[in-house]
Amino acid sequence: MIRVGAYHEDGTPGPGTLAEVELDAEVTGPAELWSPEVTVRDERGGTFFDDSGGTDLAAEPAAGGGPLAEAGAERRARAFGVGNTAYRAQRLLRSAARLLGRPLPHLTVRIGAHDTPVRWGGGHYRLPGETEPAEPYRISWAGEVHLGGGDSYLPGPSGGSYFHAPAHDAAVVCHEVGHHICRHTADFKVNRLRPPDGQHSGKNALDEGTADFLTATQLGTPDIHGWHRGHVPPWDQRRRGLDRCWTMAHLRPGRGGQAHANGTVWASALWSAHRAVLEGGGESDRFVGMLLRGLVRLGSGMGAEAAGQVTAAALAAERKRRNQFSSLLREMTEADPALAPVVLAAMARHGIHPEGSNRALRERAVAAALPEVAPLPG
Repeated sequence: MIRVGAYHEDGTPGPGTLAEVELDAEVTGPAELWSPEVTVRDERGGTFFDDSGGTDLAAEPAAGGGPLAEAGAERRARAFGVGNTAYRAQRLLRSAARLLGRPLPHLTVRIGAHDTPVRWGGGHYRLPGETEPAEPYRISWAGEVHLGGGDSYLPGPSGGSYFHAPAHDAAVVCHEVGHHICRHTADFKVNRLRPPDGQHSGKNALDEGTADFLTATQLGTPDIHGWHRGHVPPWDQRRRGLDRCWTMAHLRPGRGGQAHANGTVWASALWSAHRAVLEGGGESDRFVGMLLRGLVRLGSGMGAEAAGQVTAAALAAERKRRNQFSSLLREMTEADPALAPVVLAAMARHGIHPEGSNRALRERAVAAALPEVAPLPG
């Protein structure tokens, strides 16, 4: 066990409460921490940790560091980012493994990726295959999270400006780790039947929405992006707040760039169902477990044994099935039939039902004049 600096969730739109936390990990490089669940490495060079055997590696966040910080502050901020990312990723992966009853494949997180020729302030989840932008690394078969070094300033938790390094932002970290969980459960792109070096890194709305919901359960707030998107009004879909009653009437048809927007519909419906379970005296873990088992069931439609024996048309049909909100809802209800009535009622408020294509559900919601952006009651 080592001690690192990290942010604890506190329900505010800021980064959280600063703390020193114990982490089941070890130093495996000058800027790398390894644990059974995740390896986190800063790819920009420099030495943050040594192999002297010390266990107190806690660094302070230095307001995120950034291009205007002096060298010492930037070094401390980057060291903090490695520890904070490892802490947040390990917590989410261990929670998922506990509820699934099995560990997920080991995840690699690279910090400072794609920072040249211009700074990048985002994050993404990548699998080996053709991607845009092209990856300068040999991507692990299991998938990797890449976090930029940051490219903007935000209000700090105690005033002043804070350089928004994604490794300091629990919402960014947890969301990308959520994609790793989706890949190894629902496998929305049916990558198990693709060549190992020809995986598809694209995301559908269920993938994005599930990642947002898992982030919300980790942070204990539906306003998961409230820190780095605080300038976006809560009623704006770009805020991606889960406490708005986004419905299938708000689904954006067509392809290209719609996954995040459409994912808000699924994420907010999950949040409604989760809250309904809690209000009925149920436990959060039970609902999250229902979701995770539903993802596994959805992803078991074509096993790895079918590789090389499935036509392109059959694969396309399977990908379409895994894209339907109704398909995942059905699998969830079959994973926990006793919880199904509460969940189905909550999902129906968002226009999501266990039968019907996404298009049909959208048309049904439009015809019923379901509200698009009303806040959830309570």
